[in-house]
Amino acid sequence: MKKLLFIFTLLLTSSIFAQSYPFKITGTINSEKDKTAIEAATVHVEKARDSSIVTYTISNDKGKFSLEGKSFSKDVKLFISYVGMDSYSKSIQLDKTSSLDLGTIFLKEESNILSEVVIQSRAPITIKKDTLEFNVKSFKTKKDANVEDLLKKLPGVEVDEDGKITVNGKEVNKILVNGKPFFGNDPSITTKNLTKDIIEKVQITDTKSKSEAFTGEKGDANNKTINLTIKKENNKGWFGRVSGGAGTDKRFEGAAMINRFDNNQRFSVLASTNNINSPGFSFGEIQKMFGGGGNIWLGGNGGFSINGRRFGGGSGIIKSKTAGATYADEFSKGLDVNANYFYSGSTSNNESKSNREYTLPDRKYFSNSTTISDDENHNHSFDTDFDIEIDSTFLINIKPTFVFNKREGSSRRQEESLDKDNTLTNSYVSSAYSKSEANNFQNRLDITKKLGAKGSFIKASISNRIDKADTEEINKSTIETFGSNPSTENRDQKSTIENNLMGLTTRLTYRFPLIAKKFFLDTKYRYQRDERENKENTFDFNSTTQQYSDFNTGLSSDFIYNDITKIPSVELVYRTKKWRLNFGTGFVNRTLENNDKLRPELSLKKEYNNLDLDASFRYRFDSKASIYFDYRLNNSAPSINQIQPFTDVTNPSNIIKGNPNLKPTQNHRAYINFNKFNWQARTGFWFYLSGTLYENQVITNTSIDDDLVRNTTYENTDGGYDFWGGGSYSKKIKLDSIVSLQLRAGTNIRASKNFNIINDIKEGAKTTSISPVFRATLDWDKVASIEGNYDISFSNTKYDVNTDQNQNFTRHSVNIRTKTTVPKKLEWRNDIRYTYNPNVIGFNKSAWFWNATLAYSILKDQGTISLKAYDLLNQNTNAQRRATSNYIEDSESTVLQQYFMLGFSWKFNSLGKKGKIKNYDFRF
Repeated sequence: MKKLLFIFTLLLTSSIFAQSYPFKITGTINSEKDKTAIEAATVHVEKARDSSIVTYTISNDKGKFSLEGKSFSKDVKLFISYVGMDSYSKSIQLDKTSSLDLGTIFLKEESNILSEVVIQSRAPITIKKDTLEFNVKSFKTKKDANVEDLLKKLPGVEVDEDGKITVNGKEVNKILVNGKPFFGNDPSITTKNLTKDIIEKVQITDTKSKSEAFTGEKGDANNKTINLTIKKENNKGWFGRVSGGAGTDKRFEGAAMINRFDNNQRFSVLASTNNINSPGFSFGEIQKMFGGGGNIWLGGNGGFSINGRRFGGGSGIIKSKTAGATYADEFSKGLDVNANYFYSGSTSNNESKSNREYTLPDRKYFSNSTTISDDENHNHSFDTDFDIEIDSTFLINIKPTFVFNKREGSSRRQEESLDKDNTLTNSYVSSAYSKSEANNFQNRLDITKKLGAKGSFIKASISNRIDKADTEEINKSTIETFGSNPSTENRDQKSTIENNLMGLTTRLTYRFPLIAKKFFLDTKYRYQRDERENKENTFDFNSTTQQYSDFNTGLSSDFIYNDITKIPSVELVYRTKKWRLNFGTGFVNRTLENNDKLRPELSLKKEYNNLDLDASFRYRFDSKASIYFDYRLNNSAPSINQIQPFTDVTNPSNIIKGNPNLKPTQNHRAYINFNKFNWQARTGFWFYLSGTLYENQVITNTSIDDDLVRNTTYENTDGGYDFWGGGSYSKKIKLDSIVSLQLRAGTNIRASKNFNIINDIKEGAKTTSISPVFRATLDWDKVASIEGNYDISFSNTKYDVNTDQNQNFTRHSVNIRTKTTVPKKLEWRNDIRYTYNPNVIGFNKSAWFWNATLAYSILKDQGTISLKAYDLLNQNTNAQRRATSNYIEDSESTVLQQYFMLGFSWKFNSLGKKGKIKNYDFRF
């Protein structure tokens, strides 16, 4: 039977390929009016039978195009389109060796007269100056695809396993819906919860502030913004999803999101709760069952964030609750309002362990530590955004933000130090409890006025910030020192801490055109003042009164710290269709002033003067390739704890004292990016390289006595650097009409050198690493897909003094994802990962991690029943090794263990119910 099936499949495949018609169509596209070449016109071929797209390309800077492909339909239609021009179409009948030169094709300026024949198709890609626009109908996805699934299909766009989106190597840091933020620009909420079927176009451009977009200035060349435009017929109605699940080991999750769109008015609410370390925005969808969405950072202080937004929690096991609402409306022409509210609450439990091997100039020693923590966090944030466009030349933007946070936590830590013979030299045991409340208010006012028609403008910006935090802590600790002079020190203390910040920043820019719309002189001035007030009262426990009543001066503080910066600067800006150059310089005057009320003799005032430089250029070779370079010289002042000559004895095993003679660190930073995408061949290539050289870098200077007690201060040094880069090559191969293969090979590189001083000997550590990655995705439309990638990381650390301690690390990672949708209503997904860390000592070197999900659609595909298995092999681990200039550390912490969960989700959608419009299914 298997042989017969194989023969039948072989014959069927041969029959399909026998009916294909390869073709090559060339030509040149010019403007009929001025007879000049048209660059970036879109040329595509459709099947005449069903208007599905066969292939497409873009004309080059000379207007020439070459379109090659293979069609399984003999009758096709060629379309040429360009913004501002009437489209061109031509019916073509293919034969076995079709090669057609269309010569020069002249496009007319767009006509206002309605044609008798309305062309229903749309070009798959349109290039509008700096904006790349994709027609969603042209890209095939599964039936219930969300925006993230759609983005994975777009050429040049990559979405990694954490949900991070890049376009030709540049990260997407903002996603808009109809040009407006959606839940505060959080990309993960948008991409994972809006469905593809309501989207009409995807527009990609450099990230810009609203003022930059209004004046036509350059944006952030290192980041991209995606704007999703909703279909007009789908921009009114309700849609959303609710889900829930319960599993073994008392695991649970529940989430809901409801959206109401009414043209310019938009309202959405969401809520979720779970104890599976998820922020709650996956809503039970299969591909997002494990860890939620976006770039997730887990910290040990009871907090985690998604794409920069704080949601509370921490490493370990997290139980979280979230709720939020967003509202956007255009009350009248020129007045746009956007408002967002978020609540996040969490409790977390974590146990972390670390083993360190320290290398001193004359000896080694070891440190082992274990920390157990429990935290509870509640966070409320509210932000609004008002755009007031007085007229076409005058824009006002107001953006206030409020954040309220309440946190309570406890921790227990055990640490021991051993000499080179593994003899115990000292031990440190502590327990701590703290609770805090913090309030934050920020507001930014931007005023932009365009002057005349030559590109001149004036901008003013005022930002203020008010932070107020109150904390109460109880710390109990015991440090024991062994050896020839044994000692024991016990501490039992209570502290009340007040931290307040008042910040003000003003910016003023005036642009003067030297050559209208091409060459400009910008004059700028920035003033910034941050005033920090710190008051910490620490009391020792009095055994007689049984109260915390003995004031501890050494652990208390009362100071006001001012950081004042003034920067007048000038900048030259030159831009053409292909070039964009700028050069700017500024004089930085910075004053650091500390008024210590508790220790007046430690008050200080420092003034620093430096130059800032900024130079960049961008060149666009054609519609397929561009290069960008940027160089910056700036300086960063020492922090208050580094410069304040106060001895911090909070940790008696590591006493820290600031150095008031520190100088600001100067940073020389350079960045280069090149990207090229061949629309015809479906190949993409990009690379970037960035690096920073440091002058007067602040490093630690530590002396360690025979009992391994550390005394640390800070020094300046030269010679430090940090370089990083990467590149990628991808190619999509269409094997037949329903099977495609996507290949990608890339790498990330990093090289850095850091210094420290230990017992008067300066040690430098140079670390280099390279991480190649290979990925392949085989997609069989509506049936199955398999994606595999292999990552290997090589890391080498070399020391200037202790060369015998040089280290080499290697880490392997293999990831395989599979999806099958046979039978039609059943979906089966697997996510299998294998990691191998051969250099880790004391923890597991290797682990398999396997997640699996079965989902069955019911209720006319509106409902889904799912069964998921997390960590089927029960081997989940996060053991890792890292090296610094004076120690090597192996560590691991609590991770979520194996569980099984049964879930149900239901979705609803009333968008576009009235007056449905025929959906032309243009697919690859």
